[in-house]
Amino acid sequence: MGNNNKMKSIIKKFAGLLAVLCLLPLNAQADQLNSADTAWVMTATALVLFMTLPGLAMFYAGMVRARNVLSVLMQCFSIAAMSSIVWFVVGYSLAFGDGNAWIGDFSRVMLSGVGRDTLSGGIPESLFMMFQMTFAIITPALIVGGFAERMKFSAMLLFSVIWLLLVYVPVTHWVWGGGWLSQMGLYDFAGGIVVHITAGVAALVAALVLGPRRGFPTTAMPPHNMTMTIAGAGMLWVGWFGFNGGSALASNGDAAMAILVTHISAATGAMTWMIIEWIRFGKPSALGLVTGMVAGLGTITPASGFVGPGGALIIGLLAGIVCFSATQYLQRVLKIDDSLDVFPVHGVGGILGTLLAGVFSATTLGVFSGYGFADGIESMSGQFQVQLIGVLVTIVFTAVVTWGILKLVEAMVGLRVSDEQELEGLDIVCHEERGYDL
Repeated sequence: MGNNNKMKSIIKKFAGLLAVLCLLPLNAQADQLNSADTAWVMTATALVLFMTLPGLAMFYAGMVRARNVLSVLMQCFSIAAMSSIVWFVVGYSLAFGDGNAWIGDFSRVMLSGVGRDTLSGGIPESLFMMFQMTFAIITPALIVGGFAERMKFSAMLLFSVIWLLLVYVPVTHWVWGGGWLSQMGLYDFAGGIVVHITAGVAALVAALVLGPRRGFPTTAMPPHNMTMTIAGAGMLWVGWFGFNGGSALASNGDAAMAILVTHISAATGAMTWMIIEWIRFGKPSALGLVTGMVAGLGTITPASGFVGPGGALIIGLLAGIVCFSATQYLQRVLKIDDSLDVFPVHGVGGILGTLLAGVFSATTLGVFSGYGFADGIESMSGQFQVQLIGVLVTIVFTAVVTWGILKLVEAMVGLRVSDEQELEGLDIVCHEERGYDL
């Protein structure tokens, strides 16, 4: 009988040891690479780069006049190359290095200390850096629409480098790099503040500093190639799934919901803008349809990880109404030549979406409910207040620093081409090439 009890005791101990051994791989796995997440973020990275090249490049190039089409394509491509180098050398480190509440440090300069096995969560840090690089590429490229058809190529490059380091990098650290806005509980899932407000405000300031294009607003300046613009817009819509869905940094329900709400807002924004034009002007336009789509996409971006499909429908509807009204007011009342509507679409959309993230993230709105407020915030008013602070600070900071950069560049190389050069077109003046063999 004693032998049986001893045997049972040994078996129990062995079973307990076996259970512990079975749990060990699960515990170790938490600090190891997640293949599914890595595959998704790699795909999302390609999609976000696709948004700029060729998506945004074609979208913008089709909207300018024929004599400037190549210059816009050239600007988007050169910004992509330049931003990649700056981000690799120092931008990533200053944005995501530990640093302090305001700026990162130099611990990751030229990816110092980052190897093939270095992880950021469950994905390689090199991949996280590359994903963030695609955001650093598209943001200064968006600003091109504010000064299209009149800025010197040298001035554009110099401005973009300095702006990336002095505006984009600090704001990125504030929001995504553990900075003071992140610590307050700000919601910006994929770049309403970091990308759209900074780019939109910078484009508005650039349009004001450079002044309008020759002939604006009396001379009609319609897009020269709507086919190119619509093709680019389609690429933006598809690429935005990586922009918002990839910002979950995981292959999970957050990413799936972000893609769904992104699509709903884009579709609603497109239809809303088109219907408003139809009622107001008698006919719907292709340009209005795709511009409404971009407004819906930009507006849902900061909220995409925090709201549900019902909230996305309202956000898309408001994006179409508010961004359309802002576009008309800027052009017809204020007569500001933001050439490709960067501020009224991206800037206003980013502001609206960031504020609405504080509303539709609430869990008490029935079919319009989202997924809750940030840690430590218990009410809609509390979350909205944090969102408002983030919006106001970013607008003021971006406007002041952008103005200073433009004045610096103007003193160094001059900002805009002469009236004669503008009339001839930037394709020939800046690049001695033509977009078309006319």
